[in-house]
Formats: sequence, structure tokens, C-alpha cells
Amino acid sequence: MEGIKLGTCSWNYPSWVPLVYSRTRKRAAEYLGEYAGHFDTVETDSWFYKIPGPQEARDYLAEVPATFSFTCKVFEEISLTHRRAWGQPSPASLEANPSFLSVELFKRYADSIQEILPRTEGLILEFEYLNKDKMPSLTVFLDRLDTFVEGVGKGYPLAIETRNKAYLTDKYFRFLDERGLMPVFSEKLYMPPIHEVYGEHRALVRHGAILRLLGGDRKEIEARTGGEWNRIVEPKEGKEKIADMSIDLKYRGNSVIISVNNHYEGSAPMTIEVLRRLLEARAGTDAQTGGIP
Repeated sequence: MEGIKLGTCSWNYPSWVPLVYSRTRKRAAEYLGEYAGHFDTVETDSWFYKIPGPQEARDYLAEVPATFSFTCKVFEEISLTHRRAWGQPSPASLEANPSFLSVELFKRYADSIQEILPRTEGLILEFEYLNKDKMPSLTVFLDRLDTFVEGVGKGYPLAIETRNKAYLTDKYFRFLDERGLMPVFSEKLYMPPIHEVYGEHRALVRHGAILRLLGGDRKEIEARTGGEWNRIVEPKEGKEKIADMSIDLKYRGNSVIISVNNHYEGSAPMTIEVLRRLLEARAGTDAQTGGIP
């Protein structure tokens, strides 16, 4: 659907044969050609765990058409506030991560993927749940983030994801809005439904949005699927409201990326098919009524 792009969180799953792929492949990049025949965008989850070499970005680009786009998770070291001291399991052993919101490390990451940046719609800074030991308050978090954003400068499509539901306030969304940052709405365990969060702060979302449908208890759904991501095992309610939220964002002039994880319902491609039908049905209704006010 124009203005709303649908894709998955990662894509290298042999169990998507034949849902998405005709056969298994040796390398992740080799799946992308067929993947792009089904979806508009993809999230590069693996770059959360490493800074990739430039060739990896080139390989991905070579497999997809010019209309295809990416969202990229930023290297975890940049969004990790603390590390656990070696061999020390207790919370008291947490050590401050010197690379937290490091502009220098971000620039290294961005340089490594510079060829894919023109086709990247969101660089996702995914922050873990931050207790008081890791972050004293929302105010301190936003101050640190503000310094980082100023140091990075313009030209990067930064998208911010918090796992602290208490942070989801007007103060948080106003900060993102004033700095041209994209909010990431996470549909996941311990977080409120994203359509409710959006409804409360709708007026402050004006620079696009990424909707990440991540799901509940990962271990539980992995046990139920056995690692075979080719069927819905845990249907979720509320997808109609997510579709309505997406269409409202679109009509208000926002770009919308919906990224679905296998852990959401058991099979990201099958969830997307449901969402696509819902979006098409609602778009037809909106065309008859003049759109969502």
C-alpha cells in the first residue's frame, strides 16, 4: 500500500520455504531477491550485534530493486548503558559502558553502511529497559540523547525505541518531534498496545513512524514453533487497530514502516498477509468517507 511499507525483522529463515522462498540459500544476501518480490522493506537485525563490513551492505543492495528500502538496527554498544562486570552476576556489578551514545562509534557504524544509507528509512536506536540503576530518569535519558543527536548532526534518519513504558509521555514525544526524530512503536511484552500510545500522543508524531510487532515471551513461542516459522501459533488481537493506526499516520503525512517479527504470532510472512488485507479493506473504506479526520 502506498505510504505504508510492510516487511519483517530479519529474513534468513529456511522455514520460509515455500511461503516466501523457493529453496534454501547459503548466504543471507541471497534470499533478498526473492524476499523483495513479497515485501517492500526489511530490518537488518544482525547489525545490532556487529559493525558490518562495507561489502555486506553492497551485497544486500545488489539483490533488491531500487524501490526497496531498509531499516537498520544500530550497533548495540551505542545504546547499551552498562555492561556486567566479568564473572559478576549481581546488579551491583554493572559497569558504565563508555561507548553509550558515542558519536564516534556511531560514525564508524554509519561509515560501514554508507552505501545503503540512501535507501535506509530508519536507523533504529533500540534501548533496553532502563531501571534506576541504569538511568535515573527520563530527563537524564533525554539530556544524554540530545547531546548525541547534536553531535551526530543532520542527515541520519534516526529512530528511537524505548522499552520503558513510563517514558512514553508528552515530554518524550515532544522531544522526538522537536528534533525530527522518528518514534518506534514496539508491540511487545510489558509494553502498552501501540495504538493506545499513538492515540495519546498522536499530535506529536509528525516525522514518520516505525511499528515493530515483536510479540510476547520469546522462549515460549520458540518452544511452540520448534524454530519452524511457517504457521501462526499465537494469534494476536488488535491487528485491526494497528491497521487503523497505520492509515491514520499515512493520512497525516507520515511515512509508515511496519516490521513484523516471527515471535509476534509464529510466522512474520503470514502475519503480514493478514495486515495487508486489513489495510486494503480499510483504505477502501477511507476513500469512500474522505479519509480519517
